Amino acid sequence: MTTENDDSVDKAVAERRERLKALKASQELSNTPEEDDNQTNKETNLNMKFRNYVPHDKKLQEAKVAPPVLPKFEDPVAAEPPPSEKKEDPFVNIAPKKPNWDLRRDVQKKLDKLEKRTQKAIYTLMEEQVKQKELAEDGTNEVA
Repeated sequence: MTTENDDSVDKAVAERRERLKALKASQELSNTPEEDDNQTNKETNLNMKFRNYVPHDKKLQEAKVAPPVLPKFEDPVAAEPPPSEKKEDPFVNIAPKKPNWDLRRDVQKKLDKLEKRTQKAIYTLMEEQVKQKELAEDGTNEVA
């Protein structure tokens, strides 16, 4: 019984070795040497481009990219002369606002209330003066 188990185990080991060899062979065929070279080149030679940074290392300074050159832009509107019509200063006809116009606008409600109170106070003072005059006239008429 042990010999049968040993034989079956040996067969399984041999089959496994053959499958592993076949797998390795298929991987070697699928990986071409060009791909291996590219992978090693990528690892050893990094392509860095420095646009806004100047490195201190001399080797890395070679990878600095020159700033782009912008083409000249000619404004088509500025190239044409303006039409010569009546050249009046637009600010001549504008009347300036008083420097405190915004303050007056903000305080206008309070000023209206004060104006009403002032009118009432003036009215009451006038009534008192009229009463005093009437009393004074009555007093002078009684004496005479």
